[in-house]
Amino acid sequence: MDPLISRRALNRATLDRQHLLRRTGLPVVEVVERLGGLQAQTPHTWYVGLWNRVEGFAPDDAAALLLSRELVRIALQRSTIHLVSGRDCLAMRPLLQQVTERMTRTTFGKRLAGVDLDELAATGRALLAERPMTFADLGRALAERWPDNDPHALGQGVRWLVPLVQVPPRGLWGRSGPVAHTSAESWLGAEARRATPPMTPAELVRRYLAAFGPASVMDVQTWSGLTRLGEVVESMDLVRFRDDSGRTLYDLPDAVRPAEDAPAPPRLMYDFDNLFLSHADRSRVITETGFAALRGFMGTNVMPRAILVDGVTAGDWTVTRTKGTSTLNLHQWEPIKALDEVEEEARRLLEFLAPGDKHEISVFDGPSKS
Repeated sequence: MDPLISRRALNRATLDRQHLLRRTGLPVVEVVERLGGLQAQTPHTWYVGLWNRVEGFAPDDAAALLLSRELVRIALQRSTIHLVSGRDCLAMRPLLQQVTERMTRTTFGKRLAGVDLDELAATGRALLAERPMTFADLGRALAERWPDNDPHALGQGVRWLVPLVQVPPRGLWGRSGPVAHTSAESWLGAEARRATPPMTPAELVRRYLAAFGPASVMDVQTWSGLTRLGEVVESMDLVRFRDDSGRTLYDLPDAVRPAEDAPAPPRLMYDFDNLFLSHADRSRVITETGFAALRGFMGTNVMPRAILVDGVTAGDWTVTRTKGTSTLNLHQWEPIKALDEVEEEARRLLEFLAPGDKHEISVFDGPSKS
């Protein structure tokens, strides 16, 4: 029988691999690759994800990497925007394109009837090589060739068929800009594309386990959006465990699995942090009280910014700003032990978010209002 691994041990293993037990001094690009990318559909909140993980992180560190094209934001896992290295963008996108294809066909397939997809891809790629475009602008340009089709569907068809990166200034710290895209090939160079082989399913599973394991097949599928990975996982040289519910979990043979009593300092997470979105069973980090609090946000298109205490959810946080004073509001989902440590971390976060402001901390009972 496979050895039992407790929920708390799973928690510590995942936090360790996500650099949440202790901040790392590794370069930002390497950290992003070790994390399997950061979910980054919001322009700026993911910067807090790096601040939580990288010692001495400054937002300009990541902004400069976006400008130098060493980091990019592109639709990958689950067809959502992720921050990844240029290398991983080129390696992961061919494998994960089927996820975007499945979602695009489901939503827009009928509205692309009669469109030659090879021609759509070539036309879209040529338009975006001339200049980055928003989907609205791209759709209008494509409609000149296909006037009987929905412009929005045409633009989304190109998003499926052509790897598209969001270009700066969108995503730069303290700045904004249109949600403009160009092709990954145009942005990163055709030579880089030719020199980067597509990632295999087994390689993707290995990268996932290095960032989120031990985990089940369903966990890998939830993170990636891919299906039918059971045979891939079973063919790999992995160690096996069973969790408290009897599920089979897999891990890399040489992976570090810290003791379940390893200390986990407080962390104030960003809204779409991968830690909460990359497992089918999220109970390793979300408590029953946390699940109840999260249900209050369902249907609002808002994700709370969770507080981790002893490695699991204990509340959420918000920031308000009035007349040069930034206040970080701590909302307790249940009474927080070592609240003083959480407040200290909150003050450090305010120094990161609003270095020129006066800072205050407020504590409330119950989740923030969705």
